Amino acid sequence: MGREVDSSGRGGTSASTDVVLAGVGGVEPVFSWSGGSGVLRLGTRTSPLAMTQARGVAARLEELASVRVEVVGIQTSRDRHRGHLGELGGKGAFMREIDRALVTGRVDVAVHCLKDVPGDEPRPEGLVFAAYVQRDDTADVMLFPMASEVRSMADLPPGARVGTSAVRRRAQLGQIRPDLKVEYLRGNVNSRLGRLDAGEEFDAIVLARASLGRLGVDRAGEALDIVPAVGAGVLAVDCRRADPDIVELVRLLDHKDTRRCVSAERTMLHGLQGHCNSPIAGHARLERDGRLSLRGMVFTRDGARFVHSHEWSEPDKGEDLGAYVAGDLLRKGARDVIGGIPH
Repeated sequence: MGREVDSSGRGGTSASTDVVLAGVGGVEPVFSWSGGSGVLRLGTRTSPLAMTQARGVAARLEELASVRVEVVGIQTSRDRHRGHLGELGGKGAFMREIDRALVTGRVDVAVHCLKDVPGDEPRPEGLVFAAYVQRDDTADVMLFPMASEVRSMADLPPGARVGTSAVRRRAQLGQIRPDLKVEYLRGNVNSRLGRLDAGEEFDAIVLARASLGRLGVDRAGEALDIVPAVGAGVLAVDCRRADPDIVELVRLLDHKDTRRCVSAERTMLHGLQGHCNSPIAGHARLERDGRLSLRGMVFTRDGARFVHSHEWSEPDKGEDLGAYVAGDLLRKGARDVIGGIPH
């Protein structure tokens, strides 16, 4: 698999590098780009989860094409800041730092968790999500201390402390169990699990099951019956439009049905102008009858008030479906809910 370097990267000199696709019966050169020593530099945050995800994308690219990929860890303000993300301007702040590395040529491609990409900010000019990797598990799971006998939310006593960083989860937990005390919890997966098992701060925490799986964490938990975040379980691979050969290469990773679902979800989020502190949930899926369904919800932070919409369309009409669901939510008062929540 590809090498890893830190964000210092390297300057390199311009050189044309052939990329060949592996295929039955041999390989045929189809791409070339100006890439220094011939290594495709893939940028991501330095958190253990981000690096693990990037390694997976790198390995898949190396499997599909005769290309070497170097994972470049970029330390962002989120990695250095231990307070509330709102103090940094939300998740969009560290997204912009990764985007800047791509725009300025420090890296050739970048990997993002799509659920972290804000809906109220335009994507930087010149960048394109060339691939949405096949969607992983979208479930949120509630985990309990290893020493605890509690194994379900129903067994938690009134006033139990539940940790999560997502306002969407906080709102939906408030609907299901308004008697719980939901508290802000940040940090990487292992640090959150460590704080949970210490047994002093939290009686339970909520994490994405996809994150646990990608890190190889085998731990029993209760899958919650709540609507996931827009883009949950999806990795987006970002490229410069000015590098069409790299764009074409990265498109080998694109998953058609995932893109259909993402198109609906992201169009809805953009229509709502949802930011990272907006309690918005949205999930699209292809039904057995072939139709694309989209469920969208907007909440107050405590979950006491919400609006909901669930509609269907033909599978290739995701943008139309997302726009319709956003409009339906706005007609039902979503703007009043979102407008009262600061970034």
